[in-house]
Amino acid sequence: MPIEPIRNFSIIAHIDHGKSTLADRLIQITKAIPERLMQDQVLDTMDLERERGITIKSQAIALSYRSRSGQEFVLNLIDTPGHADFTYEVSRALTSCEGVLLLVDACQGVQAQTISNLYLALEHDLEIIPVINKVDKPTANIERTREQILTELGLDPDAALLASGKTGQGVEDILEAIVQRIPPPQGDRAAPLTALIFDSKYNAYRGAVIYCRVFDGEVRAGDTIKLFYSTNTYRVEEVGVFKIDLIKRESLGAGEVGYIIAGIKSVSETRVGDTITLAERPAPKPLPGYREVLPVVFSSIYPTNTAEYDLLVDSLAKLQLNDASLQYQKDTSSSLGSGFRCGFLGLLHLEIVQERLEREFKLDLITTAPSVKYRVHLKGGKVLEIDNPLNYPDPSKIEKTEEPYIRAQILVPEKYLGGIITHCLEHRGLNQKMNYSSPKRVELYYDLPLAEILFEFYDQLKSLSQGYATFSYEPIGYQESSLVKVDVLVNGERVDALSFIAHRDRAESKARGICERLKKTIPRQQFQIPIQGAIGSRIIARETISAYRKDVTAKCYGGDITRKRKLLERQKEGKKRMKMVGSVEIPQEAFLSVLRTSPVKE
Repeated sequence: MPIEPIRNFSIIAHIDHGKSTLADRLIQITKAIPERLMQDQVLDTMDLERERGITIKSQAIALSYRSRSGQEFVLNLIDTPGHADFTYEVSRALTSCEGVLLLVDACQGVQAQTISNLYLALEHDLEIIPVINKVDKPTANIERTREQILTELGLDPDAALLASGKTGQGVEDILEAIVQRIPPPQGDRAAPLTALIFDSKYNAYRGAVIYCRVFDGEVRAGDTIKLFYSTNTYRVEEVGVFKIDLIKRESLGAGEVGYIIAGIKSVSETRVGDTITLAERPAPKPLPGYREVLPVVFSSIYPTNTAEYDLLVDSLAKLQLNDASLQYQKDTSSSLGSGFRCGFLGLLHLEIVQERLEREFKLDLITTAPSVKYRVHLKGGKVLEIDNPLNYPDPSKIEKTEEPYIRAQILVPEKYLGGIITHCLEHRGLNQKMNYSSPKRVELYYDLPLAEILFEFYDQLKSLSQGYATFSYEPIGYQESSLVKVDVLVNGERVDALSFIAHRDRAESKARGICERLKKTIPRQQFQIPIQGAIGSRIIARETISAYRKDVTAKCYGGDITRKRKLLERQKEGKKRMKMVGSVEIPQEAFLSVLRTSPVKE
């Protein structure tokens, strides 16, 4: 089709500002799908997305729209994931657009993620259309929201559209604004093919389905395509565009958004950000911005029932077909048996994978506390990369240790500045720069150890700023640090699944926090159970689960006190023997409590 009537756009917003509801109304008004198939959050296809209210897997849909002037347009809506773990995927999706709708809730006003999304859109030089949503609500304050759009976002408040995704009010005006304000894509269909992969999905019958935006050239069924970074070539079986289903087309040309099916066996072969070109007539260079997505958080997953190990093997293999960023390898624990050491993009990614394994494959799992990849320099000159505490070498052989650092960018209103600075310092942050981006808003840059932001750093940041702080980061490499391995002992036996690597100054507080939580979750026994945290042979934290005491003197009614003492002494001797041979069963809740609760602060 001609390039002029095409508009490629996305919707960005703070959580719960009505992004999915507005997308539903756009789809409904343009009659992209039959009315009988309409449902809430139609683009969110996973149960987890509907429950959490976030987009995990980006979607795309082509909307046909006849403007008020009578001209026909094709509006390609590219939905984006909504969490910091998937920032790279968001950036690739926005690269495929020429404009965005920036939603602001008329009741809540400008909030944290609104500002973060604005900066992301500005980085990609996109046309921004501000939309004040939920104007039908009794608590809507439109004038205050317009003022915030001017002062907080620096956008023209008079250009903001008023709408209600729930009732459909103002949605026609939004569609008109898309075709009037967002420019058509640029591209030359006679030039060599360049198309950007912004997502891919696995189909059990047809292999990986590539989601792409074509910038130059044209691709048809029968063409042989080449991927720049993987250097693989494939023969195209089918191309088409997105409705709710895939609609087959003869070709995809410059400016269009669509799919390519080429018999690709796994989505891991179609990396997000890679450039597609034709093998016979390749483009001179790939599109800019590609980087390989590497896991930053590592955790081991074990089945609670060892008989389910084979099912876990199959389940991870099937899950990886749709999630190329998930990496795993075999792992063994003396206390938990056989499992897998997995790499994730972040804590949210970890939680999503765990929940999908439990829901979709009916598995009961234990997940160990997450860690990052450390670098250990041995005295002989050898360098090891350690992501599992079990592989940590003997301290006497270590010359120095390094841990990964990130450069964090935090945008926060001035009145919360003191608490945020204290929070960063408590997590071993080093201030690099501080700017006033506006009279009442401060931009902070901190270098932080990646391990310090794993446990609820972001949640605490939101709490301290009442939800107004935005947080984004990028890796900056490794820095030397004093690291130690901490073992957790239950009844004198090491539980390797609870071992962790920590900075020497933080090891004691972390060990104490784990011991306290284990004390609350491990059930009491007939004997006393010590829970200890240790660095080598030195105990740095201890909690004790007291023993149950059976009332052995219940049958003694009066009489000499020595009779009661004899019974108590006999019970005491029996408990000593029980302790010598007793073993403690640690419930799954104990491992989860360590995973989901942040370390106790001193």
